[in-house]
Amino acid sequence: MDHTSRSNAAPANATRMVDVLVPVALDQTYSYKIPRGMELKAGDLVGVPLGPREVLAVVWGENANPDPRLHNRLKEVSEKLDLPPLKPELRSVVDWVANYTLSPRGMVLRMCLRMGENLGPERVRPGVRLTGDPPKRLTPARARVIEVLSDRLLHGKSEAAKEAGVSAGVIDGLVDEGTLTVEPMPPPAPPPAPDPEFGRPDFSPLQRAGVDAMRALAANGTFHVALLDGVTGSGKTEVYFEAVAEVMRRGKQALILMPEIALTGQFLDRFALRFGVRPIEWHSELTPRTRARNWAAIADGSAPVVVGARSALFLPYANLGLIVVDEEHDQAYKQDEGVHYHARDMAVVRGHIAKIPVVLASATPSVESEVNARKNRYQRVALPSRFGGQHMPHIEAIDMRREPPARGRYISPRLAGEIKKAIEKREQALLFLNRRGYAPLTLCRGCGHRFACTICDAWLVDHRFRQRLVCHHCGFSMPRPHLCPHCSAEESLVAVGPGVERLQEEAAALFPDARTMVLSSDLITSIETMRSELAEIAEGRVDIIIGTQLVAKGHNFPRLNLVGVVDADLGLSNGDPRAAERTWQLLNQVIGRAGREQGRGVGYLQTHQPDHPVMKALIACDREAFYDSEIDLRERTLYPPFGRLASLIISAGDRPNAEGFGRRLVALAPRDERVVVLGPAEAPLAVIKGRYRFRILVKSARGFDLSDYLRNWLAVCPKTTGNLKLEVDVDPQSFL
Repeated sequence: MDHTSRSNAAPANATRMVDVLVPVALDQTYSYKIPRGMELKAGDLVGVPLGPREVLAVVWGENANPDPRLHNRLKEVSEKLDLPPLKPELRSVVDWVANYTLSPRGMVLRMCLRMGENLGPERVRPGVRLTGDPPKRLTPARARVIEVLSDRLLHGKSEAAKEAGVSAGVIDGLVDEGTLTVEPMPPPAPPPAPDPEFGRPDFSPLQRAGVDAMRALAANGTFHVALLDGVTGSGKTEVYFEAVAEVMRRGKQALILMPEIALTGQFLDRFALRFGVRPIEWHSELTPRTRARNWAAIADGSAPVVVGARSALFLPYANLGLIVVDEEHDQAYKQDEGVHYHARDMAVVRGHIAKIPVVLASATPSVESEVNARKNRYQRVALPSRFGGQHMPHIEAIDMRREPPARGRYISPRLAGEIKKAIEKREQALLFLNRRGYAPLTLCRGCGHRFACTICDAWLVDHRFRQRLVCHHCGFSMPRPHLCPHCSAEESLVAVGPGVERLQEEAAALFPDARTMVLSSDLITSIETMRSELAEIAEGRVDIIIGTQLVAKGHNFPRLNLVGVVDADLGLSNGDPRAAERTWQLLNQVIGRAGREQGRGVGYLQTHQPDHPVMKALIACDREAFYDSEIDLRERTLYPPFGRLASLIISAGDRPNAEGFGRRLVALAPRDERVVVLGPAEAPLAVIKGRYRFRILVKSARGFDLSDYLRNWLAVCPKTTGNLKLEVDVDPQSFL
């Protein structure tokens, strides 16, 4: 008899246990007992007691070797939720992202479970129907209600009150009188599914090769990354829609990621034109009920296509078959709070783990994606020409050293003259300046006092539309004063430098009959407001658009033929290793708004550096020259994608504490000849929200496991206490 095997065997009635992961800032799992009669498997969503609270959790696995000493101390799982389980691939994504970014697994899991508190059966809505005679006392308000309900059909109670212009009390009074009957409204019908056969477009011969590549990619159904590299106006969206259609034909889901600000009504209308209906959306402005409804549809597979901001990447798709990352070069894909991740890169990771294709689309690919395409890691699908035979915009430099604007002005005479001609031809013009507000600095002419944020190392920006001075880093604001707080001089405050609000003031003075509109993120209160303003522009109700980088986000302005970049040099000398790349991408995208449908567009670059490599590449429309020089520079300096970077930001309420902790960290860094540790140095933005900031930059070769190095390093470092804070950012995009 084998006594060893008997002694190790679990008794038939032994209590089973599971390890669960809770969506909070913790990395470890917790063990719970499974109640009798409950069956659980990995991925199930459960409710568990955690301290005094009941919390949502996900079963991460069965605890096959429980510690018998803990048996009587463990609590039971409270309930198994009637929700689809998290699939193994998504749980693997959570583990991978947490490991790579050095984030607690619970924080990554939280991004998968952002369904809100409204998950569950739809709330029954009361309806009212006209069934009885009018009341004896028929007031005008009651008469309006009866008129609205005269068809004797069932109407929502709140909708009926709103249409009649009365309070709910008037409705209740008619119910009490027997005139109306209350009945439950039927649950809302699920939205119709997009139809892959609905609006199949006619593609140009140049687009056809791209369409065939997209369909083949989707039909193959295995992991593969394609870079859809098409000039502005080439029809990239319609081309990748064919990959989406092919995935739907195969009964799978497609995810289209976009920068949130680009998720416009114009894009949703283009989707509906192709597929018959709008897609399910996922972004920060969804109502709690819509968020819960969309999450459930994604999880049970009834949402075939999801269009969303970066957070949509972590949703629990029932049968994901394709990920598209539109505008893949955009900085908005990087999350700099909580879990520091880049959605483009994590989309490739999720595609690899789920064994599905990924499409990265851009007119100005990131250097990382360009290098991957050149090295054949990604398939390049090129769309080198605009749809419909439209020409790319002609680009000219206006040398501000030779053609300066008048004193106190920012629009040069030549640019003003070209705008005047455009307006006379009833064409639209766009003035681009990537600076919000009226002016970046306010100072006193008398004593030189400069208005700075009280808790940040930054000047206050004059927002003239709001009559406030605002810090763009912490949100602090104050009314724009009439006296200098330092010397009490009256009428001595002057705005220094231009913002888009000041530019509108100048445009109004130069072109008093022109209709102007400012497009700036601080003036747009919601996605719906932005969609409304973009519709006004598309309909031709605006002559001059004045905008920040928001206007570069893939919008189509049919009547726009002229773009004037007021300060093309802005952003070139900010110490960011990606400054040249971002300037080239941004100006390319902005000028690419011109001439997409009518005539040939033209772009004017007001610059003090017309011989800068970025300006020369833009003017010559020579993208290869730009990429060649930028890739050569990155390779020589071992910056991404030829090297790895990580940033450690130490902050504290006082400078010595932050700097001292940074020095202690560097002293404990493991010695490795493949790694360079730089710092600690004061961050370019040295103080934000009253916290002093120091940065340590870590560089390594491309193939080096930098995450593992950082993990081992931080394991021997002292923990942050008090007001000390340490943030780790692997693959940083911001160097402020």
